[in-house]
Amino acid sequence: MAGEWREVRLGQLGEVNRGRSRHRPRDASHLYGGTYPFIQTGDIKASGGRITSHSQTYSEAGLAQSRLWPEGTMVITIAGNIAETAILTYPACFPDSVVGFIADKQRADVRFVEYLFRHLRRQIQQENVGTGSVQDNINLQTLARLTLRIPEPHEQRRIAHFLGTLDDKIENNRKMAKTLEAMAQAIFKSWFVDFDPVRAKMAGESPESICKRLKLTPEILDLFPDRLVDSELGEIPEGWRVDSIYQIADVIYGAPFNSSEFNARQVGEPLIRIRDLTTEVPGVWTTEMHPKGYKVKRGDIVVGMDGEFRAHLWGGAEAWLNQRVCVFAPKKRFSSLFVRNSIVNLLAHVEATETATTVIHIGKNDIDLFIVITPENNLLHAFNRIYQPLYDTLVIAKWETHKLGNIRDTLLPKLISGEIRVPEAKHLIKEAAG
Repeated sequence: MAGEWREVRLGQLGEVNRGRSRHRPRDASHLYGGTYPFIQTGDIKASGGRITSHSQTYSEAGLAQSRLWPEGTMVITIAGNIAETAILTYPACFPDSVVGFIADKQRADVRFVEYLFRHLRRQIQQENVGTGSVQDNINLQTLARLTLRIPEPHEQRRIAHFLGTLDDKIENNRKMAKTLEAMAQAIFKSWFVDFDPVRAKMAGESPESICKRLKLTPEILDLFPDRLVDSELGEIPEGWRVDSIYQIADVIYGAPFNSSEFNARQVGEPLIRIRDLTTEVPGVWTTEMHPKGYKVKRGDIVVGMDGEFRAHLWGGAEAWLNQRVCVFAPKKRFSSLFVRNSIVNLLAHVEATETATTVIHIGKNDIDLFIVITPENNLLHAFNRIYQPLYDTLVIAKWETHKLGNIRDTLLPKLISGEIRVPEAKHLIKEAAG
């Protein structure tokens, strides 16, 4: 098998060149704000390997002093966090802190080369750290001379297609999760924040029109009152209550696990820290069994208590809850969908009003002051019955995404190095699924 792979330089597989822009919007505003996508290093790092969105655009003047790189170009960061890569899904410009690679299709599959860079990223970063500049960098010549070990183009395409299929499934799951979350938020806001069905009744709109516009059944519409009354939170639907947060959820605080027992070797069990909430991937493990420990389960509502306060719907592996992280556990009558959406604005208010010289914090004293609006039981039950399945599906999609990512990350170095072939990888996936 080894003889079928060969060593080549990146520059032998296609064009390697840097972007041309050296200007920033604040220095040359006339170059920006047009219709030509302008890809920045942050867009590449956040892309997951495929550029599908951008945060900046070039004008005609900007394009004139730059270059519009074609769809299928691989972009590579060469300053700061170097060797981050992605493939353009549409023509775009980019700055001179980014290098473009256009593959010669007779020699290389650009998707394979991008996966190869993912495999080599840490090695490239380590070899180019501490070059004497303010930030780590790799120059164009060094990048073009980078030695890669690759198979024939047809095998490159097979490997890239296999890994790409996993990535497509991951991306589809992420899109589905995003859609489900947006739907759940919109429904909660309509029913329990804006009181749309109640206001429509008060305005004299016909039941048929309300049901069609708000996508309600007549039975559900009948559960909403037809007037608003005053409360300490302003007007709320008649018969609804203003309650303490503790009427709808218990708050569980993380335990002070001993940091001296943390490890990254995956010895023991994973531990959730604030920094892990956005990725849902714990970065450390511990062998400690804390007497006050709580193990987070998929579907739990987890909130970081320092820096920023977001209600995360956990979709990762079960893990211990560390200090300065808490869980809002719904009471029996309430769903995670209802509780999470009830606390989002409360957390945002604390974040907006908290002041600190360094990092802002939220504590039990703040949470004790949380008050929420709760509807009549029949309506609450109907809401949970109809819409909680959206959240259940969302959590399943998140967990499948993590499992697919783990499979991809396990197989990528084996495939990209020639240790195993695609048929073997497919067999391993079937074994893992079975």
